Amino acid sequence: MSETSAFKAEPPEGIDPIGASSEGASLYELIREDIIEGRLAANERLVVTDLARRHGTSTNPVREALQLLRGEGFVTFVANRGARVRPIDQDFVRDIYEIGVLIEPALTRWFVNMATGEDIAELERLQGLIEENNFADIVRHSELDTAFHTVMYQRHYNRHAAELWWKHREVLRAVSRRFSFTLARRAAIMREHRELIAHVKAGNADEAADLISRHVEGSGRHVLEQMRARNAARAG
Repeated sequence: MSETSAFKAEPPEGIDPIGASSEGASLYELIREDIIEGRLAANERLVVTDLARRHGTSTNPVREALQLLRGEGFVTFVANRGARVRPIDQDFVRDIYEIGVLIEPALTRWFVNMATGEDIAELERLQGLIEENNFADIVRHSELDTAFHTVMYQRHYNRHAAELWWKHREVLRAVSRRFSFTLARRAAIMREHRELIAHVKAGNADEAADLISRHVEGSGRHVLEQMRARNAARAG
């Protein structure tokens, strides 16, 4: 497992994963984690000076971090009322994954028509590592799974679409960390990845696009089901 223990997925070439100074990027990670974990409550007002004091920094990196979080949808800005935490609810998750359902088939169709033998070999290598890990380490799985899909989108000519995919995937990755994979979802991921590789090898662009649409929707619905179950348990 040594190959996967240090593995870290990277965004497609030319796409800045954060786009901030090192201090702003660090605060972005900390504040986003506080929002996802509920330490900053839904609709809570985010006061720049308070956050700077809490994290022992100046106000500029805080403003930078809040703008990044605004771009991802974790923070909202209202005129004359400042920044607030956006509720990380089912509507938020639905909106994010539905965008993926719309754009990923187009990215996948292009990839199938352009894929090289090296691309296919890299997909098979990453899928082998995913199966070797077999969900034993969820963070490791997330990194490998992201790298698998990045192979397909990293050279797409439409950099705006590739960047939108990356940013939305990072949002879903952050949210989904709170939940476990069901056995059914684990089996579906493995099966669909293998089917996708087969379609790429065969040059079946339309079939691969249809499959990736179901794959993305399945991932989104799985997170929604987990959220509903958790909310029901809390209410009960």
